[in-house]
Amino acid sequence: MNVMSIRVVGPKIPGGEHVLTDGALNFLESLHHQFESQRQALLQRRQEVQQRITEGWKPSFRDDTLSIRSSEWSVGDIPPDLTDRRVEITGPTDRKMMINALNSGAKVFMADFEDANSPTWRNMVEGQINLTDAIHREITFPAPSGGLYTLKPDIATLVVRPRGWHLPDQHLLVDNQQMSGSLVDFGLYVYRNAHALLEHGSAPYFYLPKLENMEEALLWENVFCFAEDALKLKRGTIKATVLVETILAAFEMDEILWALRPHIVGLNAGRWDYLFSIIKKFRNEPGVLASDRQQITMTVPFMRAYTQLLVKTAHRRGAYAIGGMAAFIPSRRDQDVNRVALAKVAEDKEREANDGFDGTWVAHPDLVPVANEIFTRVLGPSSHQRHRLLEDVHVHAEDLTDFHVPQGSMTEDGLRNNIAVAIQYIASWLGGAGAVALYHLMEDAATAEIARAQVWQWVNSQATLDSGTRASAEFVEQIIREGLEEWRSLWPMADESVVLFRQVALSKEWIDFLTLAAYSRLVAMEQDSEGGHHS
Repeated sequence: MNVMSIRVVGPKIPGGEHVLTDGALNFLESLHHQFESQRQALLQRRQEVQQRITEGWKPSFRDDTLSIRSSEWSVGDIPPDLTDRRVEITGPTDRKMMINALNSGAKVFMADFEDANSPTWRNMVEGQINLTDAIHREITFPAPSGGLYTLKPDIATLVVRPRGWHLPDQHLLVDNQQMSGSLVDFGLYVYRNAHALLEHGSAPYFYLPKLENMEEALLWENVFCFAEDALKLKRGTIKATVLVETILAAFEMDEILWALRPHIVGLNAGRWDYLFSIIKKFRNEPGVLASDRQQITMTVPFMRAYTQLLVKTAHRRGAYAIGGMAAFIPSRRDQDVNRVALAKVAEDKEREANDGFDGTWVAHPDLVPVANEIFTRVLGPSSHQRHRLLEDVHVHAEDLTDFHVPQGSMTEDGLRNNIAVAIQYIASWLGGAGAVALYHLMEDAATAEIARAQVWQWVNSQATLDSGTRASAEFVEQIIREGLEEWRSLWPMADESVVLFRQVALSKEWIDFLTLAAYSRLVAMEQDSEGGHHS
């Protein structure tokens, strides 16, 4: 295949020549030619489904896949290094964070090219370099004190999250068409590392984000099979865990497991993105999630239905069920903050473990012992609880779509927090960092999405806050003016962020993803700062 039909238009990154080899680029080009038209068709289908919802259609379990749900089958084998997933830590792919995460005592580290990553070309290329160095145990990082961060003998199992199907990569063009970010992240990682991973007793493992239906899972299944054939890997070598983080995917968990059955090992419950997808899909219904997001916990009825159905469905098919994120960052100075927050984390993890989850997510190494102690106590001598089939749990379509929040309220504090978090997160993201500590929490793009989505919905539905104040665009602008000087002192990109925030939170038209809206600006700024193009 002629490598010249794929072009790299990102700036030159030191070490990038070892990532973007002719072989790797040829492989990416073949993935693009094979799957891009299917990806585009699925993205178009998302718009068509949205139109049906806007016209009043309520999602439900599919009639055409009843035989999949009602018949008995199970997913494929689970590799030894994915059999114990009681604590998983997540984070971006920069060197220091990767070393700390792999050394954290967690069983799994999810290295994130998606929500915890700002997709500058430097981040994408250096992330691939860092992953390979970690696999070969050659990753180090010089400490400011003069020491050296290195890997311990016993480290977490590495799992990579590529970008979702909706995200392009403007740095790689095939026939002048932007490549899928999903295929870039997946393709480079699997091409460069599959055989080394197998030599080290592991394999290429992935977390798949933002899926909305079985067909989108089937596209990943076809990609996996294509890659295994191209790289001469045994069928089923690649393994994936799917994040059930959209309301539509909640109705198709059986079907998603079925579509990926030779390759899938588990499902994961992602809270903020799930709530964001509810607002996105039902944004024209004024009463949807009429409550501060902090009040929409995993114990409200529709979230409880979703998580119980996830555990029941995963276990019935022999797959793992992984719980949601504990985003708290322990304070080095304020022990009162720690005491309250750690009690909430422990309560959350107790609920997950007792509900049948096999493991859970944390964002900070200090939370690994907290979650580990709870899951170890519940799991006992076993490494999972897939035997718990939850046969007494019965979830109906209306349980998933009754979005009432008991005792929920829309408050001015909630509005202010949404605005402050979204603007500061976007400022960090535009500055090249996709995981950022805000108000003792490690935030990623999912938090910014639910925050700006709530602002959009409250403004567009002319919601009245519990104080009696209307959540108007004028009131939002007033809050921005009040906070802007502080944000400017913290974030060089604060003014750019406010412009983008207005676009995604105050426009009349709904914008599907703030990361899409911000990406072109990110690329333009990167070209200005890095200079030149590489092709």
